[in-house]
Amino acid sequence: MGFLVLVRHGQSVANLANVFTGWLDVALTPQGEAEARQAGAKLRDFHFDQAYCSTLVRSKLTLTLILEQLHQATVPVHAADALRERMYGSLQGLNKAETIRRYGQPQVDRWRRGYEDAPPDGETLHHTQQRVVAYYEQEIAPQLRLGKHVLVVSHGNTLRALRMQLEHLSVAQVEALEIPTGGVRVYELTPMLTASRMYDL
Repeated sequence: MGFLVLVRHGQSVANLANVFTGWLDVALTPQGEAEARQAGAKLRDFHFDQAYCSTLVRSKLTLTLILEQLHQATVPVHAADALRERMYGSLQGLNKAETIRRYGQPQVDRWRRGYEDAPPDGETLHHTQQRVVAYYEQEIAPQLRLGKHVLVVSHGNTLRALRMQLEHLSVAQVEALEIPTGGVRVYELTPMLTASRMYDL
C-alpha cells in the first residue's frame, strides 16, 4: 500500500522575525532552505508519485528543494489554496511578543493554540481543519487508495489540523501539538487508509 509524508516548510523570514504570518507570502531564510534540503536528505529512501503544497512561496520552495535533493524533479506537483496556513486576520504581520504585551499571554495563547478561538478577522483551527480535510478527501486520499506514494509540504497549523484527522487526536492533543520547521512525519497506510505505522524522521 502507499505511504503519506507530511513536511512543514523550512524557516521563513517571518518565523525568524517572530511575527504572525498566516497568508502573508514570505520567503525562506537560508536556514529554512537548509532545513528543506535536510528534509530531502531524510527522505532519500522514498520515491514519490504525487506531491502537494500550498500556493504560498515558502511551501512551494520547500517542496522544490526536497524534490531536487531527491532527484525527483519530475514528480507531478499540485499547489492548492486549501493547503495554505491558517488565516490569522488582523494579527498577520504583527510581532508576537508585542501582541502578548498588548493583549496578554492567555489571550494570545488562545488565538495561537485554541481549536475554536479565532484571531480577529481570522480562522479558527477548526475552520482550517475543515478546508484541509475536505481537500485531503477529494484530492489526496484517492491517490493513496491507488497505492500512490504522496508527499505534502504545508504549514504548521495546516498540518496540525490534518494530523488531528489522520491520528484521531483530541482537541487537547492538537492544541498541544508542535511541528518544527522542516519537520517530517511518515504514515504507512493500510488499504483503508488507516496508519499501520507512523513516525517522525
